[in-house]
Amino acid sequence: MFSTGPDRSTRGLESHGLYNLNEIFWNLPTAALYEHALRRREGSLSHLGPLVVRTGHHTGRSANDKFIVDEAESHDQIWWGTINKPIPEQNFDILHQRMASYLQMKDVYVQDCYAGADPDYRIPIRIITEYAWHSLFARNLFIQPDRKQIVDHEPYFTVIDSPRFHAVPGQDQTRSETFILVNFRQRLVLIGGTSYAGEIKKSIFSVMNFLLPDRGVLPMHCSANISGDGETALFFGLSGTGKTTLSADQARTLIGDDEHGWSDNGIFNFEGGCYAKMIKLSAENEPEIYATTQRFGTVLENVTMDAGSRSLDLDDSSLTENTRGAYHISAIPNATLDGVGGHPHNVIFLTCDAFGVMPPISRLTPEQAMYHFISGYTARVAGTEKGVTEPSPVFSACYGAPFMPLHPRRYAELLGDRIKRHQSDVWLINTGWTGGAYGTGERIAIPHTRAMVNAALDGKLDDVPTWQDPVFGFAVPESCPGVPDQILRPRDSWSDRAAYDAQASKLAAMFHENFANYRDDVAEEVSAAGPRVESSV
Repeated sequence: MFSTGPDRSTRGLESHGLYNLNEIFWNLPTAALYEHALRRREGSLSHLGPLVVRTGHHTGRSANDKFIVDEAESHDQIWWGTINKPIPEQNFDILHQRMASYLQMKDVYVQDCYAGADPDYRIPIRIITEYAWHSLFARNLFIQPDRKQIVDHEPYFTVIDSPRFHAVPGQDQTRSETFILVNFRQRLVLIGGTSYAGEIKKSIFSVMNFLLPDRGVLPMHCSANISGDGETALFFGLSGTGKTTLSADQARTLIGDDEHGWSDNGIFNFEGGCYAKMIKLSAENEPEIYATTQRFGTVLENVTMDAGSRSLDLDDSSLTENTRGAYHISAIPNATLDGVGGHPHNVIFLTCDAFGVMPPISRLTPEQAMYHFISGYTARVAGTEKGVTEPSPVFSACYGAPFMPLHPRRYAELLGDRIKRHQSDVWLINTGWTGGAYGTGERIAIPHTRAMVNAALDGKLDDVPTWQDPVFGFAVPESCPGVPDQILRPRDSWSDRAAYDAQASKLAAMFHENFANYRDDVAEEVSAAGPRVESSV
């Protein structure tokens, strides 16, 4: 089923209403997809080989345009609300029919892949795309079957991705012309009206997050790596917190940078590639990721390129701050290609606290871990949006609420169970500001953050005395190799300590306000593990 040319056989596509297609290109390899993308003017070839593409006015996920089909089999399991919004089955079906009609007499690209590196839990998937570069994206990001496996490949879930097809909001009950629709009964995802390829990746992540808990597996929005002596570590964090950067460590073997499962077998990657932010990458601070921008096979989204020299400008954010690179995990020299690891010795939560009050490193109890996992906190800095003059909090349950179809309690209970069962140490690392909030203080230096992460992973903090943060209740190390002591006590780093106290109380109140959405659904000891709203410091 590997094809380097047109194939008019539908091979199961008709089950999704895809008839009378022009040409079907099955499982084209990277070089062939380059040829198709360049011939169709979908992208440009840059210096040293990456394919540079633009995604139009959608330069990130369209979170408000994602819906889950409301059908009887899954209705009672879904955590319905502002994130998991319902769409009636009949609207899905009508939109599906029109989408299939639109694709008639057009070329489509098909990639048959897997999601999940552990054979006990992987699912076969099929990605059907209108663009050749989207097919290359899928080939980079998902796990490729070998020639023997692909002969018997029967997709359990299928994605049909058609960026040029648009919904009619008034007719289809979508919010706009863009849509991402997940149908768990039909095991089908429809994506239209957006060229942002991340929607393909994240729709399959949502599928895994729905399916795996019933099999006793915790699906996680995290990166993972392994030390030289085989100790696994997990890194949770929202965009901009350093999850991808800190997990790509030359001294450790990368399992994956974004999506994993924690089963009774251990940790396994959902994917076969990485999807990293490219903005302001440096060869000094992120050498492994930076090197992927000089490699054939990498897809670069919305990265600026000089038309004459074909050289890249990774610092240019004129199109978006969310410039992205999609590359196969083999592009990282010290990555494991089997995508599995043992039960984690360390679990790290990353936050970028722009309020400048959270300690740069803290050890959490299991109850605190569950509280902060459900909270999923980071902060946006002032100036990123018009009219925003101070930091604003971001709370995303389980560090990935847009991709979690089930109630956050379900995932948090699985996490708490595994932490206790495998005696994993849990750390909260703040990669944000010290000495003041954004605009006054300074961003914690990456070398200092790396030193704290390495000290935690290497056991160098096990016997270090700690002090208890009076607001957040964290156990904070008194010292850390390679890190100035003053940084470890945020209040001492502020010139105006009364201002620190006010800022800390303000952030604590924000945590409490957010957690009110979950307090009635979690154990009392988890709810009590949050920060103190009124605290004398």
